[in-house]
Amino acid sequence: MYFNDRRSNSTLSADSGFVLPPDSDNARQDRRGDRLYRVVRAVVSPFYRAGCRVRTEGLDNVPIDGPVILAANHMSFFDSVVLTLSVPRRTRFVGKAEYLDSWKTRFVFPALGMIPIRRSAGRQALAALDTAAAALEHGDMLGIYPEGTRSRDGLLHRGRTVVAQLALMTNAIVIPIGLVGTERVQPIGAKVPRPFHSVVARFGKPIDPSSYVGTQRRKRRQIRDDVMDAIRCLSGQNVSSDFA
Repeated sequence: MYFNDRRSNSTLSADSGFVLPPDSDNARQDRRGDRLYRVVRAVVSPFYRAGCRVRTEGLDNVPIDGPVILAANHMSFFDSVVLTLSVPRRTRFVGKAEYLDSWKTRFVFPALGMIPIRRSAGRQALAALDTAAAALEHGDMLGIYPEGTRSRDGLLHRGRTVVAQLALMTNAIVIPIGLVGTERVQPIGAKVPRPFHSVVARFGKPIDPSSYVGTQRRKRRQIRDDVMDAIRCLSGQNVSSDFA
């Protein structure tokens, strides 16, 4: 089933670019997160609808259940708000653990389903992304920005392989997404959103990891390239060969 538009035992490769700190009480936090998520969504939604003109396209491409990875371009802090409130299903996010250091976001972000990460070259820490894989294996929807961080120049930067690796580990469907206009709502450096700007969220056709053949490395890179090309087509951005 899909929404309509009305309204594996593997470790991640070093080129994924993300690590996740271990979480010994993840189940308890997730139950609390479900409750907080419903409260936060109920409170935020009226202000979101009143202050933002957001149009969704292709929302019928998103499965209503089962493991799904939402892979979007990243232009603004507001991107996660758009994705969270555009899909009528709880979306967990892989996000920077530094957000939990601030009292302003320490509780709200986990309530919206954020899985905190830290960048590191440590091989041991890379295996901690099994927490994100476990969420997908549980049938959750996971939002990831393949660029790893926000684009500061408006270009779509080189994607990392974390989306492909998680998809292959869990057989999760990948939905590429192009977000347009979020950088006007909340430019980098702006502390609060600026209302009454138009935003478009375009949800692309599903990418099924089971349809790829070859070595694991080859499949990771093919999926990454297909995801980034789909995001480019949906967002209309020019492309940079550098990492963000």
